[in-house]
Amino acid sequence: MATYSNAEASYVVNLFDKEKGYATPKIDVRAAIFRDDKLLLVREKEDGCWTLPGGWADIGDSPSEAVVREVYEESGYQTKAVKLLAVYDRNDPRHGHPPFQYYVYKLFFQCELIGGTATDSFETEGAEFFGEHEIPQLSLTRVVPTQITRVFEHYRHPNDPTDFD
Repeated sequence: MATYSNAEASYVVNLFDKEKGYATPKIDVRAAIFRDDKLLLVREKEDGCWTLPGGWADIGDSPSEAVVREVYEESGYQTKAVKLLAVYDRNDPRHGHPPFQYYVYKLFFQCELIGGTATDSFETEGAEFFGEHEIPQLSLTRVVPTQITRVFEHYRHPNDPTDFD
């Protein structure tokens, strides 16, 4: 990893030293929430770009519980997970994410909006709904344009099967 990045070898070794046991993927959950044919995105404080609300699944949470929690924490909206839209390998070059030090599976859920109001959090500043052709600059470490396109396709075709790989 150090050879193909700007990271020092000692930094890379330290990353792997923290991992104990068999190496397994981390799980990132993302929510697709629509209102009036528009998709909810949140703006990340870290890079000022937009993403689907979501984040790491915590130990003890089911994937649907994790996505509902993340949506509330990052946007202020209360939701219910209703369908698993996609399971992607973040490191697959077909998706176009920038390199990352951990191996990650990304789970995209369609969620139903059931309450709440837009609020900022310690990670986000802004939660807004955008039409398909109004998508602002995306936080590419979290979500890429092709994934947004697929979310809208699932919205238009609710009987489509779950995407994977």
